Amino acid sequence: LHPIAGLRIGVAEAGIRKANRKDLTVFLLDEGAAVAAVFTQNRFCAAPVQVCRTHLEGGQGIRAMVVNTGNANAGTGADGLQRARATCEAVARQLGLQAAQVLPFSTGVIMEPLPVERITAGLPAAIADAQAAHWARAAEAIMTTDTLPKAFSAQVQIGGATVSVTGTAKGAGMIRPNMATMLGFLATDACIDPALMQPLARELADRSFNRITIDGDTSTNDSFVVVATQRAAHAPITSWDSADGQALKAAMA
Repeated sequence: LHPIAGLRIGVAEAGIRKANRKDLTVFLLDEGAAVAAVFTQNRFCAAPVQVCRTHLEGGQGIRAMVVNTGNANAGTGADGLQRARATCEAVARQLGLQAAQVLPFSTGVIMEPLPVERITAGLPAAIADAQAAHWARAAEAIMTTDTLPKAFSAQVQIGGATVSVTGTAKGAGMIRPNMATMLGFLATDACIDPALMQPLARELADRSFNRITIDGDTSTNDSFVVVATQRAAHAPITSWDSADGQALKAAMA
């Protein structure tokens, strides 16, 4: 799994639902990264999905993502929203960011209060663990009922530079088109015009996750995030119709 320049990943055991298991993951993004996402179309979407949408629309620049397993923070009403926001605030305090620069993701048991205090307590260890090469650890830490971790990596030549693409996803149930993966994170060090990112995220989801059906259920927490850290040494991609744009999209799909 190729590391992505400008992105580090840290994992910790926070005891969110069970002891002695990796259940808290942070993705730390260097300033300037472009982030886009698509989410569940289930009308009963979970609190973290609602907070993610708001923070992405805020335009302050996403600098961190925090993922917990064991508790989905779904069906939790106004209290769930407050706990999702409190998670972002806790990450922001640790990193010197604004809460709106943090995206929260949760997966696991529904209709139970999110144990924010355990997440907060586990954050220092997760942040201290952060390294560019920790994709395999993240693939394991975001699992719930999955029997195996899921990850992917590729490299492609763009404008004379080697560009890396790496991603991980989790999901074994509640998978149906309309964002059919539960959680997925895909990153590249390519330089991409930020205006191209949202159409890219939608197309990649439609070409992959939205072709998968397992049990006919659309999860409340489905989230697929695409990150471009803008660190590769090539001219920015400003159109998907270009040869470089098509090559990168093929590698990411």
